[in-house]
Formats: sequence, C-alpha cells, structure tokens
Amino acid sequence: MPMMPGKSALLELLKQEGVRIMFGNPGTTELPLMDALATERDIRYILALQEAPAMSMADGFAQASGQCAVVNLHAAPGLGNAMGMLYDAQKAGSPILVTAGQHEQRFNFTEPLLMADLPTIARPFVKWSDEVRRLEDLPRAIHRAVKTALAPPMGPVFLSLPGDILTDSADIDLGTPSRVATGIRGDARAIGQAAAIIAKARSPVIIAGDAVAQGDALGELVALAEALGAPVYDEGMASRAMFPSSHPLYRGALVRLPAAIRGMLVQHDLLVSVGGDLFTLSLPDDVEPMPENFPVVHLDTDPWQLAKNYPEQVSILGEPKTTLPELTAAILSARLAADAGAAVQRLAHVKAEGIASLQKLHAMADALSERHPIHPLALMQAIGRLLPDDAVVIDETVSSGTGLRRFLKSDDAQSFYGLRGGGIGWGLPAAIGVKLALPHRPVVALIGDGSAMYTIQGLWTAARENLRMVFVIINNYSYRILKQRTNAMKGLAAQADTYVAMDLDKPRIDFVSVARGLGLTAHKAATLADLGDLLEQALAADGPTLIDVEVDRSWKPV
Repeated sequence: MPMMPGKSALLELLKQEGVRIMFGNPGTTELPLMDALATERDIRYILALQEAPAMSMADGFAQASGQCAVVNLHAAPGLGNAMGMLYDAQKAGSPILVTAGQHEQRFNFTEPLLMADLPTIARPFVKWSDEVRRLEDLPRAIHRAVKTALAPPMGPVFLSLPGDILTDSADIDLGTPSRVATGIRGDARAIGQAAAIIAKARSPVIIAGDAVAQGDALGELVALAEALGAPVYDEGMASRAMFPSSHPLYRGALVRLPAAIRGMLVQHDLLVSVGGDLFTLSLPDDVEPMPENFPVVHLDTDPWQLAKNYPEQVSILGEPKTTLPELTAAILSARLAADAGAAVQRLAHVKAEGIASLQKLHAMADALSERHPIHPLALMQAIGRLLPDDAVVIDETVSSGTGLRRFLKSDDAQSFYGLRGGGIGWGLPAAIGVKLALPHRPVVALIGDGSAMYTIQGLWTAARENLRMVFVIINNYSYRILKQRTNAMKGLAAQADTYVAMDLDKPRIDFVSVARGLGLTAHKAATLADLGDLLEQALAADGPTLIDVEVDRSWKPV
C-alpha cells in the first residue's frame, strides 16, 4: 500500500461512500481538508457563510437524496453554531455525517483556542459520536459512521478530526463500505394479531409518519387506507409527504393540541399509526390527547417510538414498504363478508367527507381572497393553485401555513419537506440542499419572516451556486406563533393585548434589499395577482428569486 496523507484518504473514503457534495464553512482546523480539495474533481464543496445554514443544507440534501450527506464544521464554536439545526436533523432522521476540525492532538493538552471535547458536545443529538485518534483508524471510522447514519432508524452521526490525522501520512487500507439492509419485515405473528384487531374496527383512523416517505411507501399506505376506509392524518410535525394530498382520504396535518387530538380520536374506535408520532406536543395541558383505553396498532422503524407514551394493542417493528402489503392482505383475509360490505360503504363515506372538507377549506380561502394585506389562508390556496404539479415545497411557514398541504399538489414522497424538529431557521438553507439533490424539479421555499432572519445568509449560497429556485417570505412583521402561544396562556398579555419582543416592525426588515445585496433577484408582492405574476417569472428565471409577501398581521384564527 502506498503512503497516503490523511486528507487525501478522507476524500477517497468519502467517494467510496458515494459522497459527491460536501457542505461547510471552513476555519483554520479545516485547512488540510481545504488544501486537498484544491485538486479534487469529484467532490463539490458548497460554501455556507455560517455553520447553521451549512447544517440545514446538508439536512435538506440528505432527506431529498436519500444519501448520507456530509457537513464540515469549524472546531467548538462551529459545532456550537450548528447545534440547533443538528437537533432538527436528528428529529427528521436525516442521515448526515457531521465532521468538525480539531486541533492537532500533540497541542490539545495546552487547551488551545477553539478547542473542546467535540464528541461530547455532539453526542446528545446524534446516533454515534467519536474522535479519530490514529490515522490508521480513519477508514474504519468513516465506514462505521456512514453505515450507522443510513441504518434504520436513520440519523446524523459525528466525527471529530484532529489536524494531525489529516496532515500525517501512513500505509492505509481504505477498506470498503458496508450497508445494513433496510427492508425489515414486521413479525408475522404480530401482523396477524394486528389484522384481527383492525378487521373488526368500525371506524379506524390512520396517523402517518416520516418512515412512510423515507421508505417510499405512499402507495402501500394508500392501499391500506382504502382497505380500511380510514381517513389519514400527517403526524403533528411532519417533515415529508406521507400520503398523496390529492387523495380524498387525506386530512392534512394533525393539530398539536391535546384537546384537538382527543376530539378527533373519540370519533373513531381504533388508531393505526404507520410511523406516526404519538404524540409530541408544544405545550402541556390538563387534557390527555389519547382517550382512556383507546386501542392502538403501531408500525414503526424505530423501536423507541413503539408504545413510548401510551399502551398499544400491537407494536410492530418493521419498514412500511415491506410490512404494509402483508398487513393489508391479512386484514382482507380476516374480514368477514359482511364486514367487507361495510368497509366499502365506509370508504365511500369517508372519501365524500374528505371532498366536502376540502371544498369547505377552499370556500373559506375564497372568502378571504380580497383581504389586504393578504390573508395567510388565501395565500396558501393561491400558492397551491400556482405551482406546477412537479414542484417541491419546503415549508417553514410556522403559523401561516394552515391548509397548505391540502391545497398543494403534493402526491409523491419528494414533493414536500417540513420543519420536523421545530428549531426555526431550518427551511431557507434546507431548500438549497433539496434543490442540489433534485436539480430538475422546481423548488419553492415558503419561509416566515422571523424564521428567515435566523439563516438569511443562506441566500448567498443559492446565488453563488446559481440555483433556479424561489424563496417566498411570508411576512407579518412579527413572531406570530409566539403571540398565539402567549395568548393561549390567558395571562396578562392576553388581557392587555400587549406582546413584548414579538414584533419585527421597528424597523421593518427590507427583505428585497437584503436579498439583492446577497445576489438574488427580489420583488415585493402586495396582492395575490402580484404574487401570480412574480411566481411565474421566478419559476422561469435562470437563478434564485426572493418574493416578499406581506400578510395579515393578526395572530387570531380565521
């Protein structure tokens, strides 16, 4: 084996693992890597202006490509900058190899500037975290990291890379990549038990989670839902499209309020969760979302999520793609002839309810379409009507996105990406990662004004890479979600209608000027007609465009 410097070995190992894009913001501890990249032709380095947007770009790329993304951060402060977005990646189950440069090991006992125990810092938010201490271990570390990130349940991993690991040379056996097979079939006995319970249900409901989209199992879930005649809800913080939005059984996202969840469930006699989150809430409440003794059948790729908060009749560890067909077949086999007729009638009834509820939502939006400033519900309806069928939407509307998924033409697993973890600032840079993964599809990011300012420098990367994509800023000049949550407390702020540190209007942020200063084409839309014209132009443009849309500032529901 020829002598090889660690920096070259690292790039060769990443190429073995299929990496062709790396995200990052370099500093002094990354200079050996940047030196190796100077003559590298197969790996494209995407420069972000700060580590938080770099992290979310990698997150969006990982979700949209299904590959392990790589992001390179700078020492302790760089990892610290990225931690909020790393939390989002963990919650979304995004396969990402996160690396950070560390000082040379012979230097670290002196506690040099920017040095810290990086693996310990990262460990709460990743599946595996370690530091490479010998160059000979670098191949094993990289292959282990990527294998672990992609193994179910997927998620980010972390490696600290000391400078001497990259600058030293050695005879290195690069090894070869390994993968854990992901098509886990659920236990046959558990499938039979679940089928017997489901076949007897008179009014089942389905909650779907990201495991459906990650495993490309939308078709299999549709077959189950139609066999049951069951409405389908997205989990409360959905990061993917888990069910075709055009299907009349689809009901949109579950509201993350205990009383609302309980009110929905009591209309049914069985909950079937297919990777669905049961239940992550935003605020405590005296009401339990799950009714007492409510029957639950749960299929998931993550054993931790099974029966985590509530008892379940049957808990199945398995992939939806491989397990749902067997479950659906077992239900049909277990169902009596009389029950089959009732299921057909239920399917027709639930479909009719879905069509009627969508028509009602459209009527509400139509009634608000002449409001000025633009009402968020009317805006979501207009966007759904304006976007092409193959559009990919990245959603960080936070408080303004009511009805969005039902209005969208969002029928495939790559058509929609949302803020799974709840840490704002994710959407703008994540959209860049999605566009890099799906270069031939129109990509439109819908971002709240407050969220945009967390990672606004991400726009520069979109301009630098000349990405044909659109950023729509939903601008209410406030942290509207905080006003809603503060009001729900029914305290002093609600009584006085005064909300401290929740308005962004003194001064108002000029997103058009900011975007133009970062290299984008940018415009302001005052009406829905303006938006239509500007969106059409933006989708046809050769580079990135930002459209700033002022919306009704009211935080109160329609």
